[in-house]
Amino acid sequence: MAKAPPPPLGFLFTDPAHLIACGFGSGLSRFAPGTAGTAFAWACYPLLRPLFTTDLLFLAALAVMFVLGVIVCDITGRHLGVSDHGSIVWDEIVPFWLVLMFTPADLAWQLMAFLIFRFFDIVKPPPARWFDTQVKNGFGVMMDDLVAAGYTLLALAALKNIADHLL
Repeated sequence: MAKAPPPPLGFLFTDPAHLIACGFGSGLSRFAPGTAGTAFAWACYPLLRPLFTTDLLFLAALAVMFVLGVIVCDITGRHLGVSDHGSIVWDEIVPFWLVLMFTPADLAWQLMAFLIFRFFDIVKPPPARWFDTQVKNGFGVMMDDLVAAGYTLLALAALKNIADHLL
């Protein structure tokens, strides 16, 4: 099945949900919009994170942004006629911010986190694939990437453990 092309730029401004769900335009990339959305998340993280003075506050903000994502992704998916349209990237953004929260601030670690997250988002190991194929609403859209974030954090923890024992 061919992927649906991105909507025109004006689509972002027809509903605030579209602007958020499409990652403030990062999801309109014709090439690898999920990767573009994840890159947008990475670029925004250093600006966003200092706004929250504690990890607990940041986790609470991420939870609110996740719930917001369920709503805006559902609205945008219905308006685009595809529940998980490629242009919807808020589902990459919020979970990747969670990954970055637990990733060392070192560029090499963050790049590794980016690549691992993209891998798990594309491969969709269980139960991510189930959410992707069976839950056709905003919750399913957000959950499959949250699962990818969980796998990413486990992989990073394993790599850190290996690196700590080798160095």
